[in-house]
This record gives sequence, structure tokens and C-alpha cells, in this order.
Amino acid sequence: MREMYWLTDEQMARLEPLFSKSDNKPRVDDWRVLSGSVIVNHNGLRWCNASEDYFR
Repeated sequence: MREMYWLTDEQMARLEPLFSKSDNKPRVDDWRVLSGSVIVNHNGLRWCNASEDYFR
């Protein structure tokens, strides 16, 4: 299993104002999706190569 990368609470707090507000629709976990986006971009991966743990 690959080592997972997660944004810190401080990093998420700085980014939270940029997230759109929910219209009473179920939301995905912003923390997981954003951490996954960072690791995909940083390592030049394709989405299909990223761990599914980021996108559950």
C-alpha cells in the first residue's frame, strides 16, 4: 500500500472559505478529495493511479 498524503488541519482551514456551500445535497469529503488532488498533481499521476482511499 502506498503512503497516503493528507493536508493538515491548518491547511484545510485556510482553504475552507474557497469551498462552495452545499445546497442540502450530500457532499463528498473535501479533505479527501483535495488531498488526492494534491498527490496526483505533485506526482504527475493519472486519476486512475491514485489510491481509492482519497475518493471514497
